[in-house]
Amino acid sequence: MQNDMTKGSPLRLIIFFTIPVLLGNIFQNVYNLMDSIIVGRFLGVNALAAVGTTGTLAFVVFGWITGMTGGFGILLAQSFGAGDEKRLRHYTVMSLYLCIIMAAVMTGGLLLMNRGILKLMNTPDTIIDDTAGYIGIIYAGLPVTIAYNMLAAVSRSLGDSRTPLIFLILSSVLNVILDILLIAVIPLGVRGAAYATVIAQAVSVVSCFFYIKKKYDILKIRKEEWGFSAASAGRLMMMGVPMALQFSITGIGTVMVQAAVNLLGATYIAAFSASGKICNIVTQAFPSIGITLATYVGQNMGAGEIRRIRQGVKITQIITIIVGVVCGLAVFFWGGAASRLFVADPTGEIRTICNEYFHATAWCYPFLGSIFIYRNTLQGMGDGLVPMIGGIFELLARGIMVTVLAGPLGFLGICLCDPGAWLAALIPLVPVYIIRMKKIAKTYTPARSAGRF
Repeated sequence: MQNDMTKGSPLRLIIFFTIPVLLGNIFQNVYNLMDSIIVGRFLGVNALAAVGTTGTLAFVVFGWITGMTGGFGILLAQSFGAGDEKRLRHYTVMSLYLCIIMAAVMTGGLLLMNRGILKLMNTPDTIIDDTAGYIGIIYAGLPVTIAYNMLAAVSRSLGDSRTPLIFLILSSVLNVILDILLIAVIPLGVRGAAYATVIAQAVSVVSCFFYIKKKYDILKIRKEEWGFSAASAGRLMMMGVPMALQFSITGIGTVMVQAAVNLLGATYIAAFSASGKICNIVTQAFPSIGITLATYVGQNMGAGEIRRIRQGVKITQIITIIVGVVCGLAVFFWGGAASRLFVADPTGEIRTICNEYFHATAWCYPFLGSIFIYRNTLQGMGDGLVPMIGGIFELLARGIMVTVLAGPLGFLGICLCDPGAWLAALIPLVPVYIIRMKKIAKTYTPARSAGRF
């Protein structure tokens, strides 16, 4: 269902668009969580550590994909908001071509560098074979991941956040079933969890493709529209690459932190992985709001509705502060107990480590949520550079803090890297948003009348 976000109550539009996105993100994290729970319960701490240490790598790789396809989706949303169906289809075709190229380059390159990257991350010899096997299968399935993210970006650019949710739920349920089958019944070890993820996502991609093809007449490409335009591909890349870099730069910082954790051994790796997954679940409202804002702002930029953009940011900032406080209190008191879902912990050591992480980071959740507000708002306005600079600030903060604090403070110093990075990321985002809004309000010309590629 197409949804024009340039008209009607901003609060209602944002809430009703965010809910399906939030549910989809929760389901996505739940089936990632189930991977870890099933692996930890059936295969033990070392296997959980093997899967857990790939989390930061996956963040870098998937972050690049999310950023690129999200950037493409911004131009699609602006075209839809401007009422330019021809431009919308044109950018959809160009996005397809670029996704094919991206899939070939990333899959081949990462498979070649797989073990070398793991060695650079100080991956312990006791788990490196399982780690390489698991992440290698994930790399081989990247074309499927790229396809799903692009289909979701196309759907959301039209204001439809429900279609991606439906097929993500399908994928999540299938993934859990396959996890149990390929780990507990057919003993494929940690590789079984990777196969389950790729197969489940492939089913979701095929289903989502045929649904979108049947449902959206606006996206039916005419024969003459399949031509390649270097200029349009360049515009898409100018939007997608900074967003991809922003995600990946952030991910590189987490890889640096993970390398420091890896030096502490399998128990700390497993506990840090469990903490990260719990954090991702309870803070999913933040990226969900961000995705909503990117579409909302993109459409309203296309329509020249600057006042509505301000309203949307104000509303989401209030929501984010409330959610951040509630989620922070939840993990502060119960985050450590939730670690028991992942692995048997007779000594209580993993719970203690998880509690240390949450006590060090929970207070900063409202600031984490604010990153998604201002980053995605700027991206929706067509600015990919400043969000990338915010990612650089985040990277520098993590790198400096892990170098300075990990030695004297140990694991606590590593934990403090997250709050430091979140605060640093906001340094360029908030002032630039304020300045940019004042400038655009005076000079912006609505794109409805432009009608050009």
